Amino acid sequence: MAVKVLVVKLGTAVISNQDGNIDTGIIKKVAEEIALLSKKYRLVLVSSGAVGSGKKFLKDYKGTLSERKAAAAVGNPILIQLYAQYFRPHGITVAQALCERVHFSNRKQFLQLKETFTTFWENGIVPVVNENDLVSNVEIKFSDNDELATLIAIGFDASALILCTSSGGLLDDKKQVIPRIDKVASVMKYVSTETSGLGLGGMISKLTFTRLANSLGIQVVICGLKGEKPLSSALEGRNGSYFVPQASTLGARQKWLASGSVTLGTIHVDKGAAKALQARKSLLTVGITQAKGKFGAGEVVQIVDEEGTILGVAKTKADVKAINSQLTVKNVIAAHADDIVLFY
Repeated sequence: MAVKVLVVKLGTAVISNQDGNIDTGIIKKVAEEIALLSKKYRLVLVSSGAVGSGKKFLKDYKGTLSERKAAAAVGNPILIQLYAQYFRPHGITVAQALCERVHFSNRKQFLQLKETFTTFWENGIVPVVNENDLVSNVEIKFSDNDELATLIAIGFDASALILCTSSGGLLDDKKQVIPRIDKVASVMKYVSTETSGLGLGGMISKLTFTRLANSLGIQVVICGLKGEKPLSSALEGRNGSYFVPQASTLGARQKWLASGSVTLGTIHVDKGAAKALQARKSLLTVGITQAKGKFGAGEVVQIVDEEGTILGVAKTKADVKAINSQLTVKNVIAAHADDIVLFY
């Protein structure tokens, strides 16, 4: 039986103290538990905190794009050294893996990335992943590390994804953690648009990517790191908010297609086209209301309905200019299983 993959994402706020510095006690606690979990899972640790670790070395830091890039470049080695220090007593070596969107959008590069991670696991190495902020263009950046962790979970066929947050889970209107959620849409009313103030993401981001992961058969838990063995407790449904996954029969290539789901390109469709797609029919230009972004023929785009819900992702037969000008083939996206993935 193949060893299951587990992706754990640590937000900046959950690993930082009140002064905004990395809390080494949290890093030590995470290292201890991941050392235990690595006996049952192939682990990927996605960790924020590089910008927070490096910004204090920049004079008059204001958070501009260039300053964030510089802070990340300074902070990444600080962060990886901390992880190396606290994993070492458990006999575990860590590897720094700085990813860019092209690693997911280009299938050849994705397969190379997957092969490298397999080599890590075969040698008992835990990859610590972050975005390569220094070289990532603002137009092709991941929206945040919730997205990066989700795409890794999807592309590597993970069984579970744990998103660690300072809130401890999704809170209801009485500020109590909701322990189990069957449908993400049913809890959106409880979501605050605020972020932690330390990181880029917020609960809306987490729920957006939770819905994506759930639709592809991955169980997701949003939890905190308080208490004994919080990650194991989360997997057992005793810590945080557990989101029930849907059944999925997608193959490896389709999951790769879905792992590029949050792309530069978006095709908006009307109700008729949305219904046709869900019935596994092709997308015709007559059902398209607008195409946005920068994408060419053969690239992966999001398909969004009139309410702004992401229906799925697909490989388009035409570029954005041709679609908007209607100067394209009648069939923009084929219903072929290898070229379209719908999220239900």
